[in-house]
Amino acid sequence: MQFENEAGPVNKSVRSIRPNTRSVTGHFPPYGQYESTLERDFMEIIRFDPKVENYLPQPVRIDFLDSDGRQRRYTPDGLINFLPTQNLPSILVEIKHRADFRKDWKTLLRKFRAAKAYCLSRNWKFEVLTEVEIRTPYLENIRFLWPYRSRTVEPGVREKILEILWDLDECDPELLVCALCSSPSNRAAMIGPIWHLVATGSIGCDLSRPITMKTPIWPMEGIQ
Repeated sequence: MQFENEAGPVNKSVRSIRPNTRSVTGHFPPYGQYESTLERDFMEIIRFDPKVENYLPQPVRIDFLDSDGRQRRYTPDGLINFLPTQNLPSILVEIKHRADFRKDWKTLLRKFRAAKAYCLSRNWKFEVLTEVEIRTPYLENIRFLWPYRSRTVEPGVREKILEILWDLDECDPELLVCALCSSPSNRAAMIGPIWHLVATGSIGCDLSRPITMKTPIWPMEGIQ
């Protein structure tokens, strides 16, 4: 997908991120470079979201005037694009620690006002995200669930889990495992497939709270 800035269509970052001694930089597939651990954590959240089509770091440069009237350029941290079926506006994001925001708020305020105006002209949204919004139980939950997402679950096992869960309507993983297997020795084998179905959205739960074997879960789709 292409992104637009004042110079016309672009499909790559406008600024490269290089390793430095002041912050932690690295590469996060499939989105590319990050220049702080907070950005990396945010990319983990975006990667897990099925509504997101792609994410482009350092997507545009925005001109603004500083307090002395001099022209400056601001490069926000990233652009989130959603799948066309979601009918959602793209979101231009700045990712900043709260301490840095408090320290530099006078300078940042001018940048953010320019970014909001830029987004308004393109029917985008602009959001500033800090560790308060990013480093939550949701982040810990998706880190736990991510490895289960790519697991292979036999169709018969999947159907059995969803069938029992539909009968129970709402329960927790511990109760579901017991309902699936009468023998305690077989129950451990069912835990992975259950978490796979949670990770892929076939089973619902509240990911804003820490998930455990006692977390309420419910079916999100029928048996195919």
